[in-house]
Amino acid sequence: MRKQNIFRLLLLLALALFSFLMIRLTLPYSAMRHNVNFLMTKQRIYHLRLWRISFYTHVFTSCFVLLAGFTQFAPVFLTRLPRIHRIMGWLYLIVVTTISGPAAFTMALYANGGLPARVSFTILSILWITFTLYAGFYAMRRRFALHGAFMFRSYALTLSAITLRGYTWLIDLTALPITPRDIYITTAWLSWVPNLIVAQILIRRGWVEKVYRRPQLPTAGQGVQTSAQISR
Repeated sequence: MRKQNIFRLLLLLALALFSFLMIRLTLPYSAMRHNVNFLMTKQRIYHLRLWRISFYTHVFTSCFVLLAGFTQFAPVFLTRLPRIHRIMGWLYLIVVTTISGPAAFTMALYANGGLPARVSFTILSILWITFTLYAGFYAMRRRFALHGAFMFRSYALTLSAITLRGYTWLIDLTALPITPRDIYITTAWLSWVPNLIVAQILIRRGWVEKVYRRPQLPTAGQGVQTSAQISR
């Protein structure tokens, strides 16, 4: 097995592990109590019905989105189970653009940390919906290089749910002298901006073609730009 394949396998295993951990973190919220984990910081707005619905909608659908997104990159679904890849891909698109994404947008308007954090999460939710819509659009047009590039970007933003908690954990672990407000602002931007930069680097290095390596993937020789070319 080549080093590149080993790296891809380890990356997918890491995604699967973190998705499992996210599900575990989500389970306590099924009790629908106001004093559970993160909700302790939202006592002043928990009574707002719109925010409360958006929170539970986003939390519970995000677990599905993480898992559905995982099927879009796992080789077993791309090569051996393409029908599941397509079904889960369309479910991913529908949930992100009509349910989880709009719920995240609503939550962003009430984010802790004031205006800087709210701006960050608002941009995140808009880009998440937009990239996912483009991924679906190019899939329908059978322009799979573009489809794959936008799926890379979309899933990079989906993973912000994991990186947000990762950075928060590191800050707590190191006991840095940072106020809660500064932590919210810092993690709000760190949760997704580096993810998107990494996704763009991978696209420029041709990872879309490596992941979606199948006969119908357009190449530059067929008169369609590769993802590395379109990212420039």
